[in-house]
Amino acid sequence: MRCPNCGNEDSKVVDSRPADDGFTIRRRRECLECGFRFTTYERMGETPLVIIKSDGSSQAYNREKLFRGVLIACAKRPISSEQIDSLIASIEAELRNSNTTQIPSKQLGNMVMQRLRTIDDVAYIRFASVYKDFKSVEEFKNALEEDFS
Repeated sequence: MRCPNCGNEDSKVVDSRPADDGFTIRRRRECLECGFRFTTYERMGETPLVIIKSDGSSQAYNREKLFRGVLIACAKRPISSEQIDSLIASIEAELRNSNTTQIPSKQLGNMVMQRLRTIDDVAYIRFASVYKDFKSVEEFKNALEEDFS
């Protein structure tokens, strides 16, 4: 594994433990050249997920894209990147357990909103405001009243 600090290819595993309900192995590594410590994740190879967009087109599931979207919703909130990782891991585990390879983007968005709501109301509202694509303040107000009544 290449060191993100110096680029050296030699590192040793310092700690290894299961993550994501046993579907991932988290490894702490130390570069043998500069001593920098970093984390890597080893995931089981699996059939790729395909996201079906609302216009009918499809694209490969991209964990980083989902992470960025959730991270933006959680900006300046007391939510750690570990909590976001856990949220995404729980979604991926649910999708793996459902044995589906295609998922509508609407269903994926609902899964994110459901989990965000239990973590932080503000992050939930931010994500929902982009995800639901409100056309007016009135639509947004009605959705808030519906969600929090």
